[in-house]
Amino acid sequence: MDSTDLAAVWLTLKLATIVTLLLLIIGTPIAWWLARTRSVFKGAVGAVVALPLVLPPTVLGFYLLVTMGPHGPIGQLTQSLGLGLLPFTFPGLVIASVFYSLPFVVQPIQNAFEAIGDGPLEVASTLRASPWDTFWSVAVPLAKPGFLSGAILGFAHTVGEFGIVLMIGGNIPEKTRVVSVQIYDHVEALEYTQAHWLSGGMVLFSFMVLMALYTFNPARGGRHER
Repeated sequence: MDSTDLAAVWLTLKLATIVTLLLLIIGTPIAWWLARTRSVFKGAVGAVVALPLVLPPTVLGFYLLVTMGPHGPIGQLTQSLGLGLLPFTFPGLVIASVFYSLPFVVQPIQNAFEAIGDGPLEVASTLRASPWDTFWSVAVPLAKPGFLSGAILGFAHTVGEFGIVLMIGGNIPEKTRVVSVQIYDHVEALEYTQAHWLSGGMVLFSFMVLMALYTFNPARGGRHER
């Protein structure tokens, strides 16, 4: 691998790490609300969260591009704050990836929260634990397998993104060119040896992610009980 390949690998790992951390912060309260609420809006919110699972990446990328563009609401806001436009920048890539990988983090955490049941939370309440203490001392530790699954899936999904990162980030070396785009460039240039190295690395990475998910997470395979 040459320097451009290594730069793409580093940028991909950096993007996936930042996106995963943001998704854990953003996705945890969403997952908790979806797991505990009886609101009539639960179905609508859950559907919005799950949209990236069924929408083509180009559709989501197009609307994000319009929203963050010079005439979109986010684009006008960032310009008024002196931050410029987000498309074709690394921060824009982060925002797009957060939207695209959101269900891969929210849904495993939500399932883990739902699997806890009401019993442990009611016991904590009878011991006069505040809702905040109950969440951090009871719910989060019991939902640890869901957090592990969400973090692994969110990271892996971000690493493998292509369509949405190409639309939002473009193909700027050392700024927005990630591994998937670099492979595409190698194939277009008929550089199959370089493409094989990066593609083989992606296959190995994906296998290791799935092996870790099914080996170290007791929630997989139906072993996690209420």
